[in-house]
Amino acid sequence: MPIVFAQTIIIVPGTLASFTPNDFARSLADFFTPGELPYDLSFAVLILLFSYFYTSIIFNSVDLAENLKKQGGFIPGVKPGASTADYIDDVLGRVTLPGALFLAAVALVPVMLTKNLGFQQQFGGTSVLIVVGVLLDTIAQVQQHLTLRKYDSFMKAGRIKFRGRQQRFT
Repeated sequence: MPIVFAQTIIIVPGTLASFTPNDFARSLADFFTPGELPYDLSFAVLILLFSYFYTSIIFNSVDLAENLKKQGGFIPGVKPGASTADYIDDVLGRVTLPGALFLAAVALVPVMLTKNLGFQQQFGGTSVLIVVGVLLDTIAQVQQHLTLRKYDSFMKAGRIKFRGRQQRFT
């Protein structure tokens, strides 16, 4: 989602410039051309900012700590309640930066490769993430069906048969 948010914000100057004959708007849109340094830096910064924003919206550490406490769960070495919420906030802060940098790399490397290698067709990082996500989901569904099929065949052709007194009652 941070990549989608960042792309939405960064295409605004180009879109507005296409509707107006203003020279300043056109120069601003040219300044933010994909593959150029200002575009890449702005895009990376926006991805970093939106990663922290999205993480803060999605993960409510106070609710998570409260749910852990209600269900009898705990984090070893951390007291339940406010200490757990603070610990979760600290861990999220440390995990979000590498994740945001990875998202920025996934979003920018295809653009840079396309520009530097001279490809005609451009593909973006979001399309790579979508394809990988769909493939992982498909693999999980196939494994689920295979497991279900194995259990079904076990139940139909199992080795358990009625013997002795149990046959009289059927």
